[in-house]
Amino acid sequence: MTDAFERTARKMREHGLSDTAIAQFEHLYEVWQNEDGNTWIREEDIEPVQGIPNFAQIYETINHDKAVDAFAKTAFLKLNGGLGTSMGLDCAKSLLPVRRHKARPMRFIDIILGQVETARTRLGVELPLTFMNSFRTSADTMKVLSNDKHFQQDEIPMEIIQHVEPKIDLETGEAVSCPNNPDLEWCPPGHGDLYSTLWESGLLDTLEEHGFKYLFISNSDNLGARPSRTLAQHFENTGAPFMIEVSKRTEADRKGGHIVRDKVTGRLMLREMTQVAPEDAEEAKNIKKHPYFNTNNIWVRIDALREKLAQYNGVLPLPVIRNYKTVDPTDPDSTKVLQLETAMGAAVNLFNGAICVEVDRMRFLPVKTTDDLFIMRSDRFHLTDQYEMEDGNYIFPNVQLDTRFYKNIHDFDERFPYGVPSLAAAASVTVEGDWTFGRDVNLYGAAELHDEGARVMCPTVSLSDHRASNRTNGCKIVRRIRKTVFSVFLLQNPKKTTMIEQVA
Repeated sequence: MTDAFERTARKMREHGLSDTAIAQFEHLYEVWQNEDGNTWIREEDIEPVQGIPNFAQIYETINHDKAVDAFAKTAFLKLNGGLGTSMGLDCAKSLLPVRRHKARPMRFIDIILGQVETARTRLGVELPLTFMNSFRTSADTMKVLSNDKHFQQDEIPMEIIQHVEPKIDLETGEAVSCPNNPDLEWCPPGHGDLYSTLWESGLLDTLEEHGFKYLFISNSDNLGARPSRTLAQHFENTGAPFMIEVSKRTEADRKGGHIVRDKVTGRLMLREMTQVAPEDAEEAKNIKKHPYFNTNNIWVRIDALREKLAQYNGVLPLPVIRNYKTVDPTDPDSTKVLQLETAMGAAVNLFNGAICVEVDRMRFLPVKTTDDLFIMRSDRFHLTDQYEMEDGNYIFPNVQLDTRFYKNIHDFDERFPYGVPSLAAAASVTVEGDWTFGRDVNLYGAAELHDEGARVMCPTVSLSDHRASNRTNGCKIVRRIRKTVFSVFLLQNPKKTTMIEQVA
């Protein structure tokens, strides 16, 4: 390796990082240095994946009483290393309040614990829960767990700590220096780091010693990813070593990663758009040709994963993702850096016999931005006593809030002092400018607020009188409120679809 890498590795050792962490970073660094730039997954080299069995089909075929046995051999792991910096958070995103339930504010972590405790009680299973924390989220997360009187777990660790790696100075090719804030010199290696962390932590050995065979992994900001005995039994029935929950792509997902099959090996692959050649971009965005995206809900057989990790001495050869940023994400003029990462789902290509299962959107409810949080906190959802985020059809309005005033969570909360408006009848929501919302605001159809050039109060509004008196589909109603126009379109009620409970 180069002198630049050796100096970087020395810095990692001085920072107290393990040999496994350094070996993983060496793999990422070597790929970055030696690849010739032609890392495309070409359309001619892959096959579309079609006809994946869906949850409704497998629900009808399994023995649900027997499924408890498979579920009893399942452990639950949540990726919890993110601080939610894109939303202006300075703590674990899982500590962000999502809803209220019986007058109690509920954070992501409260709902996750509720889901686990409900499954344990209803089905009489142990269902151990482990969080993969970062050094930034560990203390806050463990404080919540220790203070929860209902959550008990003794023999299985409640956390493993993911690695960190240095950000690379693009000019020098070695670890960046930031004397004013040394913490900014380090970053996580992406959620693909899960595998080396599992290897180093010994969690897989501990789980096997206690009789667990399967591990269900998902993101802590995806409250749809509940433990499921149906999926546990299906996974056991297939004998597959690795299973990804996928969902149907929509037009909104055109530019995202998708599942394909390698023509040479016959294995499944996760193809991110950064791995698509420019000339293949339109085909990659064709949601009819490539209909499935990765929800990042993953099931693995513990023995198969242990064997694969042993084969590679704890460092799986995953594709390298390059993230170009500045050392201080809030300062675009600070030193330009490169963060080398891997994706957890990319490991599917390492396993013969890996499979996918199609699930509905009710198992994919991520919160990446305050636009997502706006929907999650609205009346579109009801948090049940079983801690399920319940909605009628899980087809949500497109929400675009002005990033100047709503991107930061503190700014967002300040502008919704009484909670977010009603979205029950909204087809889309566009807010331009600086608006603060009053109590019981109701949005209908294609609701728009335009920039007034100053901070404006949107008072209590109800358009139900217009809705009642204009029954014609497509009738456009305009109402002025302090020089603002609401465009309201009465929409046909979508047909209700019967949705099978995709939970425990």
